[in-house]
Amino acid sequence: MNRLLIYLIVLVAFSSCKELEARKPVTRSSGSYNQESIVRNKDLVSSEEMQIQSYIAKDTLNTYLASNDGFWYRYVTKDSLGVTITPQIGDLTQFTYNLKTLSGRTLVSKQEIGNVITQIDQSNQELISGIRDGLKIMKEGETVIFLFPSYKGYGYYGLENKIASNSVLACELTLYKIKQQ
Repeated sequence: MNRLLIYLIVLVAFSSCKELEARKPVTRSSGSYNQESIVRNKDLVSSEEMQIQSYIAKDTLNTYLASNDGFWYRYVTKDSLGVTITPQIGDLTQFTYNLKTLSGRTLVSKQEIGNVITQIDQSNQELISGIRDGLKIMKEGETVIFLFPSYKGYGYYGLENKIASNSVLACELTLYKIKQQ
């Protein structure tokens, strides 16, 4: 009986030592979804830039500047004292802002938000990337109106019950204080 049991164990051990085989994928992706997504996103960015350019063309009283970060802006109040300090990484800033549509409808007001204190590129990641980038070009006391395409704003997700997905935003931002770290 013991011999039979040992023989059975040895037989099972040798038969289970088969080399592993790689599983083949059930479906193969051709990458067409990614290509379609790229085309959709390029079309969206192009459409949003046309909306912004149309807005700028209608606003003949003001001069807008294009930033290297993908948004446009104009000064409402510009530093006239020649201060050269702009916020750097780690500096504390105090500011207020509001968000509107290009047609002027307020989406989020300064009163709702209140004063915001944030450390540049180190805290408050709830801020949209457009505001984080916009702060870096401002000086104390300046008020700037930024025009953000959706990828610099709330993008595909929007802001619950306030900002629809893929919305172009106009943001009026006032920088009150920079505390260098």
